[in-house]
Amino acid sequence: MKKLAAMFIAGFACVVAWPGAAKAQRGGADWMTENGDAQRSAWVRTDAKINKDSLSKPGFQFLWKLKVKNESRQLNSLTPPATLDRLIGYRGFRMLGFFGGSADNIFTLDTDLGRMEWEKRFRSTAPAQAGTLTCPGGMTTGVARPTLAFIPPSPTGVGVGGGGGRSTPAKSGVGEPGQGAVTLALVRPNPPGPAPAQSPANPTRPNPANPPGGQFGRGPFLVYALSSDGMLHALHLSNGADYGSPVQFLPPNANASGLIVIENVAYVVTQGSCGSAANGVWALDLVTKQVSVWKGNVVGSTGVAFGADGAIYVATGNGGAAPNSLMALDAKTLTVKAAYSAGNTAFSSTPVLFDYKGQTLIVGATEDGRVHLLDSKNLGTALFTSPASGKDFEPGALASWQDTSGARWVLAPTVGPLPTGFAASNGAAPKGAVVAWKIVEQNGAPTLQPAWVSRDLVSPLTPTIINGVAFVTSSGEFRSSDSRLTATQRAQRSSPAVIYALDAQTGKELWSSGATITSFAHGGAIAGGMGQIYLTTSDGTIYAFGFPMEH
Repeated sequence: MKKLAAMFIAGFACVVAWPGAAKAQRGGADWMTENGDAQRSAWVRTDAKINKDSLSKPGFQFLWKLKVKNESRQLNSLTPPATLDRLIGYRGFRMLGFFGGSADNIFTLDTDLGRMEWEKRFRSTAPAQAGTLTCPGGMTTGVARPTLAFIPPSPTGVGVGGGGGRSTPAKSGVGEPGQGAVTLALVRPNPPGPAPAQSPANPTRPNPANPPGGQFGRGPFLVYALSSDGMLHALHLSNGADYGSPVQFLPPNANASGLIVIENVAYVVTQGSCGSAANGVWALDLVTKQVSVWKGNVVGSTGVAFGADGAIYVATGNGGAAPNSLMALDAKTLTVKAAYSAGNTAFSSTPVLFDYKGQTLIVGATEDGRVHLLDSKNLGTALFTSPASGKDFEPGALASWQDTSGARWVLAPTVGPLPTGFAASNGAAPKGAVVAWKIVEQNGAPTLQPAWVSRDLVSPLTPTIINGVAFVTSSGEFRSSDSRLTATQRAQRSSPAVIYALDAQTGKELWSSGATITSFAHGGAIAGGMGQIYLTTSDGTIYAFGFPMEH
């Protein structure tokens, strides 16, 4: 009887988890992969609590912090989390965040309570190595939840609230911290009844990961992590139990970034020629276990971006195959479908994709300070290219969002002199800033117009936009082109990070984390949603800010 009850609860939890995952693809709160979604937009389209009006008033504040047991590797420590906004089990409602640790760790927290749900350490078989700044070793890419390449339509009411959200507080319930929530592993991989969910792109292939859009109420519901020995691990999201055996994806000690799982395939990018891994784009078919690779000098910090046309988009730097190009690769074969060349100048960011009046547009940045606006249907010729500023412009990743008027914006972190066309609009910014372009029509064609510059920021991270609010991070990290400086020396010269909430249409400051954070940050955009944001710092601490909920 107890076994039947347990299986009923597990099935019930699956039913509730599925709508939350699907909602994430329709513009909800879940942060599925690096920069949030398959287009690498770093944009949470709707939120029930975060908007410009609410951030202009008291209420948004420091919620909790938790230091975890994780050994840093060079400057790497914890990755921003993948999130799940709603899971219901026998311990009540859960908001979960899945954080990757550089020492091959996974930390899963109830992000509402700031309490550990479960943690796991992978026993890597890779040979030990000291690591360098270029090849740090350890886990280098974040945890990913299965997602879709679909580009959701832009919502109405952005910036004025709206969106789903949990309306009741979490309950601490049965069990001790670390024991996990409802055991989804009780749902067998091939349960009796209707056939497993099918891949939307190919209905003849079973979908072992059950991404959003899968059959209602059927598991398993998984998260994916790539350990330092190159093994891809599929884990039940509720307790970290293995779903089958790990699969060899990369050679050991590769420097991987941008892990994402779409349509039964896991993708990742390797850089730095670390271990024996060739630089390029790697794909692992989760059904056949076959690995494919496209070799090239891929740049950017968040891997590849996905269009809705069956292509993945990747940018390259100097050297290797197709240098200084922004290319469309076939998602299944990794063959080049189309390419745009920036001439003799290397790209420096992962592309960001978005819908604009029925077109899928792409923006990429090059080292000379230019941004390139492209149409996915005619990739060979740019719609618009901004003037070169003659500076080393390496944002790593961009962000994009659309306001309530339908205007599209593109944001980028920058250091040193501003790109051409910008003037300080929110005070001097000698150390660094986030800059914003707005898409405007000129002679019937879209162009990027310089719009605003943020306040001064130290080594800013990629901004995260939630409901018309841009969360920008002054990371405090000391960066230098001097290769003789060690990670320890750089850490000693770094300063504590500060998060600022800005009006994403003007750059005007609405809120600041002040002196709350005590270490610098190294990594990508902060994850957010459901009225909260999460920043990880180099000393292994996770910080949560947001609107408090009574418990």
